[in-house]
Amino acid sequence: MPHLAPIDANRAPSAIQELFDRVRDELGSVPNLFRTLAHSPAALAALLDASAALAEGALSPRLREQVSLAVAESNLCGYCLAAHSAAGAAVGLSDEEIADARRGASPDRRTDAALSFARRIVATGGRVAEADLARIRRAGFDEPQITELIVLVGLQQLTNTFNLVAGTEVDFPPVESREAP
Repeated sequence: MPHLAPIDANRAPSAIQELFDRVRDELGSVPNLFRTLAHSPAALAALLDASAALAEGALSPRLREQVSLAVAESNLCGYCLAAHSAAGAAVGLSDEEIADARRGASPDRRTDAALSFARRIVATGGRVAEADLARIRRAGFDEPQITELIVLVGLQQLTNTFNLVAGTEVDFPPVESREAP
C-alpha cells in the first residue's frame, strides 16, 4: 500500500495536467512515480527538466538505462528496477544486458567502468577514490561524461529514495531485486 497516494491523472489541476502531458508525450502514459511526485508540481517539473536535459547529453539512452538499473539494484528499489527494466528493453537492451547492468557489470569494458563507477558513488555516498576516477578515465570517459554520470546517479538516487519513502505502487512488470536488503 502506498504511503503517498498517486494523483488521479484525469482529475489533476491544469498546472499538473500540463506536466502529465509532457510525461504522456514521452512515455505514452503517466506512471505512478509521476502521479505521486505531482503532489509537488515543482518537484515533478524538476525531475522532468533534469531528465530531459540529460537525454540531450553525451551519454547514450542505453548507457543511461544501464546506469539507472545498477543504481536501482544497489538501492533495492523495486519500482525503479521494474521501470528501468522496461525502459532498458525499449531502448534495445537484451535480457542479458539488463541482468548484467543490475549486477553492475558488463562484458563491454567502457560500460563496465561506468556501471562500476555508478555503484561506487552509491556505495560511498559520493566519496569515490582517485582510483575510481582513474578507472573511468582509462575507459575513455571525459570530464563532461563523468559529470553526466555523477548527475545521472544523483537523479536516480532521488527517484529511488522518493519511491521507497512514498511506497510507490509498481505499475510496470515487477522485477525482483537480486541483492539482499
